Amino acid sequence: MNAATGKRDYYEVLGVERTVTEVELKKSFRRLAMKYHPDRCPDDPSAQEKFKEAKEAYEVLADPQKRSMYDQHGHAAFEGGMGGRGGFGDMGDIFGDIFGDIFGMGGRGRVRRGADLRYVMELDLEEAVFGVEKTIEIPTQVNCHHCNGSGSADGKTTQCKTCHGHGRVRMQNGIFSIQQACPHCGGSGHTIEKPCKACRGEGMLEETRTLSVRIPAGVDSGDRIRLSGQGEAGPAGAEAGDLYVDVRVREHAIFQRDGNDLHCEVPIRFSQAALGAELKVPTLEGEVPVSIPPETQTGQTFRLRGRGVKSVRSGRVGDLICRVMVETPVRLTREQRELLEKLEATFAEGEPDAHTPRAKSWVDGVKDFLSRVTS
Repeated sequence: MNAATGKRDYYEVLGVERTVTEVELKKSFRRLAMKYHPDRCPDDPSAQEKFKEAKEAYEVLADPQKRSMYDQHGHAAFEGGMGGRGGFGDMGDIFGDIFGDIFGMGGRGRVRRGADLRYVMELDLEEAVFGVEKTIEIPTQVNCHHCNGSGSADGKTTQCKTCHGHGRVRMQNGIFSIQQACPHCGGSGHTIEKPCKACRGEGMLEETRTLSVRIPAGVDSGDRIRLSGQGEAGPAGAEAGDLYVDVRVREHAIFQRDGNDLHCEVPIRFSQAALGAELKVPTLEGEVPVSIPPETQTGQTFRLRGRGVKSVRSGRVGDLICRVMVETPVRLTREQRELLEKLEATFAEGEPDAHTPRAKSWVDGVKDFLSRVTS
């Protein structure tokens, strides 16, 4: 509470932090407006004051210039008739969009742009990594070819008699005078005497459009590509919306992606793990040699620098991380079994634990655990 003015801090009134974004600010005010609007709670005598307080706070903080002044000087910035004090005024200019949500009315009477569209595009990993051009089909609404989106068969329109060409009408709702889009002309300010037969005066037709979409190299699941003006056509020839292409990358049989890095498992025989080996491992650009050192254990990883994905944003190239998996041999021949039996017999001689350090540490851990449990 400001002692000089008796006003609460505007951020406190709206229940937001000083770093609040425009979207969060509007959301907070909408919540308070719906809660305290006098027409919604006529039996609460304090509702009008609470609503007025929230309206005043929003009017200041929603204006970048006024918000900057308020952040620097507080309520003193608006002493002497500057913004933020004025009573209720013309609510339509400030709260058209917000009250449109509350009362189910149009926003500010303007002809709105066409709707945005969303398309989910599934890609193989290789397509996402190297980029690709795809052709897609989008069911949408486009401007009527017969009337060029005007909705008029002869291209002629007349001034709307309800709003007199303004596109807006004023609605009295309790103590408030609120502007909304004219219900007769839809906010365009004019009407059609001879509607186009093809689109029935709507100015739009349903159509499936074929588009070519260029997917840049390095995209990943969750990335979105915006195609400006490729959404639905706007009413009466207004600006078209946008098309948003959401990327989804399919699972790969060999590689798993983690940011710009790729991961893969490389199975090897236990003899290769014990003695060492020269292997060839796959990358997205072909096979490359990898040296497996002697005494390699399951789970050991080998990093191949620069064999991952080039970032679509920074241009940095990730790595390929190979994880070794030692396979137990199956379907042994008699000779192979005899050789393994001879090998196993040698482990019993001398110091068997010297050959299996992990097994020794595991056994020691089990013994320590059991001694603590049974003591």
